[in-house]
Formats: sequence, C-alpha cells, structure tokens
Amino acid sequence: MRTLNTTFNHESNNLCNNAMFSTRIIRRMHEQMTRLYEAAKNLKKIDGPSELARRLGTSPQTINNWERRGISNSGMLQAQKEIGCSAEWLKTGRGLMVLAPQFAPPNIEPANNGMTRIPLISYVQAGGMTEAVDPYSIGDAAEWLLTDLELSANSFALRVKGDSMLPEFREGDIILVDPAVEPMPGDFVVAKNGENEATFKKYRPRGINERGEKVFELTPLNDDYESMRSDITPIRIIGTMIEHRRFRRK
Repeated sequence: MRTLNTTFNHESNNLCNNAMFSTRIIRRMHEQMTRLYEAAKNLKKIDGPSELARRLGTSPQTINNWERRGISNSGMLQAQKEIGCSAEWLKTGRGLMVLAPQFAPPNIEPANNGMTRIPLISYVQAGGMTEAVDPYSIGDAAEWLLTDLELSANSFALRVKGDSMLPEFREGDIILVDPAVEPMPGDFVVAKNGENEATFKKYRPRGINERGEKVFELTPLNDDYESMRSDITPIRIIGTMIEHRRFRRK
C-alpha cells in the first residue's frame, strides 16, 4: 500500500507539474476531466493542469480533486465561460464540445425607452411657433413618444414627409427636435420657411451679413430640391434634430 500511495502521489504531482499524462493516469482520471483536458487543448492550446488552473482561476489542488471526483457544477460553468466548451458536454459527454450558439453571450439587450414624453406634432403646428422657445399647446399633440434623452421642456417630434431628405430620411421616419440646442455645421434642423409651415433640412452656416446677423443655408439631401438661404428667403431655425427614428418598410 505504501508503494501504491507513493506511486499515486508521484504521478499526481507530475500531473500538476504539466508532465505528460500516462495511459494509467488517464484511465483512472474522471471522464469529465478527460473531456475538459481535451477541450482545453483543442480550443485554447492549454496543455497541463497547472496552466488549466491558471486559466480557470483556481488552484492545482482543485484540478487534482476534479481528476479523481469529477468537476463541480461551478467549475463546469467556469470552464464553459473561459474555455468555450459546453458545460452539458463536460458533465455528460452528450452534444457538442463547442458551446452551442444558443448559449453564447447575446449581442442585444432590452432597450430603455425612457420616461420623458415628447409630443408628436405636425409641420404646420411646428411652423406656427412664433419663437423657437415658445411652447407648443399641450392639447395639440395627438400622439406622444418616450425617450431617455435629456431634452428641454419645449422639445417635440415630427414625422418626416416627402422625399427631399432621401436617402437618409424617408417619409414616415420620426425626428426628435430640441429648440434649445444651437445647431452646428452639418446638423439637421427644423426651420420656419415664412409660410407658417416648418421645413426639415441640413444646416450650413454662411458667415455674417453687414448687419452682424448670421447667414445660413438649408440644404436638402435630395439633389432634385433647391437649397434656401436666410439672406434671400425669410427662414428661421426652430430647433435642432437630436434623434432619428427609422422604421422598417415592407
């Protein structure tokens, strides 16, 4: 018995020192560990118990215990995470070694719609604003949207109409607009076009006129439509687009 114990301890120590596994050692090793060593070598090029212990964040003694008694449930889950092998395959030998796609970490998560309500109004209602900071009439909103953005109290939403902003903005898309945000070059803005109706275009500053007023140009993305300049046409910025919501078309 002393000779057998010495032999066992010697061989176990060899295992923990990454020595080559003998046929006798593999034969008496728990089948779950045989599968784990196979997966570690094939999937992560890990060769030996010491290296495996480091990868799994455990001790060589724990690996030694698993070799004799089998892998703990938490150990199988850790191996699934770090090695990429299926915990079910480690436990039973059934199924595929490689983690099945349905058990892979998801690349999507539930979206947070937020709690801030934004009214969806018409272009006529937006164009009827006498000043960019004038509040809309609460009763005018037939529909409300939720957002998690931090917007000013007078923010609103519009549904895009027409094709002047194709291809980026299609009819039916929704834009969220904040009157408190100063537009930067290249931003998309909603402006009053002088006919008591709003228009949605791309903003381009064009310098300062002789009266010290900012001159800007509103350009469509569709080349079939003309641009407007504030020094030629009476237009005034109502607000800057903060969010674009596009919907799938059939």
